[in-house]
Amino acid sequence: MWLFDGRTVPDIQVEPPGPKAQEWLRRDAARVSPSYTRVYPLVVERASGCVVQDVDGNLFLDLTAGIAVTATGHCHPQIVASIQRQSERLIHMSGTDFYYPQQAELAERLARGAPGSGPKKVFFCNSGAEAIEAALKLARWHTRRPRVIALLGAFHGRTYGAMSLSASKAVHRRGFAPLVPEIHHVPFPRTCPEEGGCSRGCRWAEELERTLLRRLAPPDEVAAIFIEPIQGEGGYYPWPPGCLPALRQWCDRHGILLVADEVQSGMGRTGRLFAIEHYGVAPDILCLAKGIASGLPLGAVVARAEIMDWPPGSHASTFGGNPVACAAALATLDLLEREYLANAAARGEQLRAGLHDLALRHPILREVRGLGLMVAADLPSPELRDRLLGLAFRRGLLLLGCGEAALRFCPPLCITAEQIATALRLLDELLPQLA
Repeated sequence: MWLFDGRTVPDIQVEPPGPKAQEWLRRDAARVSPSYTRVYPLVVERASGCVVQDVDGNLFLDLTAGIAVTATGHCHPQIVASIQRQSERLIHMSGTDFYYPQQAELAERLARGAPGSGPKKVFFCNSGAEAIEAALKLARWHTRRPRVIALLGAFHGRTYGAMSLSASKAVHRRGFAPLVPEIHHVPFPRTCPEEGGCSRGCRWAEELERTLLRRLAPPDEVAAIFIEPIQGEGGYYPWPPGCLPALRQWCDRHGILLVADEVQSGMGRTGRLFAIEHYGVAPDILCLAKGIASGLPLGAVVARAEIMDWPPGSHASTFGGNPVACAAALATLDLLEREYLANAAARGEQLRAGLHDLALRHPILREVRGLGLMVAADLPSPELRDRLLGLAFRRGLLLLGCGEAALRFCPPLCITAEQIATALRLLDELLPQLA
C-alpha cells in the first residue's frame, strides 16, 4: 500500500509538529473556531487502515479512528469504491421530500439488525447530536409526557437538547443556560450496589424509584430515560451486570421509553453490532452515528414502529440519509458482518489483556475496562494522562482521553494483532517517563 512505502509504522522522521504542520497550525488559529478541543498538534494529510500520515511525512499508528468514526479503517477500498460509484450516479435529492433506493435499503438493514422483536422504522440525520435531538422529540411526541431522565457522566452531544441531557463536563454547559427544561439526572452505577450482583433485585433501580419518581418526577410524566450502554466521554464505563435488565423492567412498569445512545458504542465497536446486545436488553429507541458510514456524516434513529408515529413535517433533515452516505453505510455493514465484528472482539481481548499486564508492571495504570475495541484505563490525574498523550504523539502513537483521567482506546476495527502489540510496546516504554 502506498502509505507504508516500505516503512515501519510508526515512523517519525521530523519531530512533530514539523515545519509544514506549524504553518497550518498558524493558519488554523487565525480563522477556525477556538471551541474545538484539539489534544495535540496533529495535521493530517492522508490515512489508510490504522495508519495516519501528517503533512511532514510522519507515520502514526492510529488508535482513535477519528473519535470512533472510521470503523472499517481509514479509506477502506470497499468504502471508497462505494462512495465513488454512488457519487457518479446521485449525490443528493433530499430523502425528506423524495425517494431513492439507498435510504430504504439502509433502513431495512438497520431495522433488521437492531435488538428486539417486531417491526421498526428509521429516521436519518447527519450526526450523533442530531440523532439524540430526534429521539428526544420522538419520545415526548409519542408519550405526550414532558419529563426525561439522563445519567450523570453521560455525553450526548452539544446541541441544546443533547447538551441538556449531557452531564460529563461543566464546560459543555457553562454559559449556555437556560437549557431544555424537565430533564432530571441520576447517578450512573459504575459498580453494582447489590453485593453479589442483582440476583435479588437491583438496588440502583430501587433507589431511582425512591429518590426521583417519588420526590421529583411523577412516573406518568416521564417520557424516557436516555442511557449509553457504555458511557463514552464519561470514561468508557460498562454497566454492571443485571442493572440494564432491571432498568428495562423498571421502564416497562412505568411506561417509560428506554433510549440507547449507541453513537459511540454501536456499529461493531464492542464486538457486536450494538453494545446493548451484551446485556440482553432491547431499547425502544436506538441512536446511531459515528462509525455507521466509516467516515461520512450520517446519523440514524431506529425505533419500534408503533413509537415512530409522528406526522409528516414534525421532524426532517435536508441532508440526513444522503445517498452517498447511505452507500458507505451499506458497505460498512457488509464489512462488519463479514470480518470486523469478529476482529473487534478478538483484538479487544488482546488489548485488555495487554493493558492488564502493563498495569501489573506500571501501577500508575489502573482500572482497565471496556468491551471489544472500546477500552479505557485510568491514570492518577488528568495532568499525567494528558502528558502521556503528548509523549505518545511524539513517538507516533495516536490516543485520546476520556472521563476524569482515562486513556481511551477506540482504534479502527480492522486493527491487527501486530498493531495492538506495537501500541502496547510503546506504552510500556512511555509509562516509566511519567514517574
